[in-house]
Amino acid sequence: MSENKAKINWYPGHMAKTKRQLQDQIKRIDLIIELCDARLPYSSRNPELADMITRKRHLLFLNKSDLADPAMNRKWLQYYQQQGIEAHLTNASMMKGKETIGLIEKATREIVDKSLEKGVRKTVRAMIAGIPNVGKSTMINRLYGRSVTQTGDRPGVTKSNQWVKITPYLELLDTPGLLWPRLDDQLSARRLCYIGSIKDDIVDTGELTIHLLEELCALVPETVAERLHLQDTSLKGAELLEAVCTGRGWLLKGGRFDYDRCCSVVLDEYRAGKLGRITFEAPPQSAAET
Repeated sequence: MSENKAKINWYPGHMAKTKRQLQDQIKRIDLIIELCDARLPYSSRNPELADMITRKRHLLFLNKSDLADPAMNRKWLQYYQQQGIEAHLTNASMMKGKETIGLIEKATREIVDKSLEKGVRKTVRAMIAGIPNVGKSTMINRLYGRSVTQTGDRPGVTKSNQWVKITPYLELLDTPGLLWPRLDDQLSARRLCYIGSIKDDIVDTGELTIHLLEELCALVPETVAERLHLQDTSLKGAELLEAVCTGRGWLLKGGRFDYDRCCSVVLDEYRAGKLGRITFEAPPQSAAET
């Protein structure tokens, strides 16, 4: 595996500009709608965003919950409720717009009512925020009722802030995904690569795929064995990758292993939920059991 990609360094230069833009916009915002990935409910939340929004009304949506373990979804909701954070499960591509708009209206009712007392019907301005590729633009398109922002199953699609009018009195700001400068926990960094929040071209995809397969074999061995035609889920490292190539028939001329195809398909199938509903993180032990 490539040595220069062994450690994941993920903070491109434009992220500093994105952070400054968010800080400037937050001053004008009534509500922060934060999206994280339900498969990584802790690591897919930017700690710097949490610092920026401490005095703002805040809704947290655990997006792509249809790809996460249902039991863990319930535990994470309970955990965030205990932390005083209003959290909801969602699948932005299938969500019901009226229900989500209702949650936004409920969260901002106090400030709207105060404006009405002064004879003014306030337009609520909410910001959709989160790390790359958690579904921010998809949520806005769903609430708008048709495609109004560019989306894609990769990080970095949204390049700049964009205001979208959802109702006569509700405007949403779509923002670029924001990462943070340092992540000393390489396990979390690697898992963010699994879900596509960090671009594949800055990591060694062979090494990344091996780590993903090893974790999946530990968590859902039967699903992995069936989907990838893998007879021995205890294999590790390159042997595991080669066994998957053999099982799925990803071979080149002369019987050589087609590593590129293997890595591409395994990552795509995991991200599409074809390798099981997996949540890689559990809430801290202080969270009550459901």
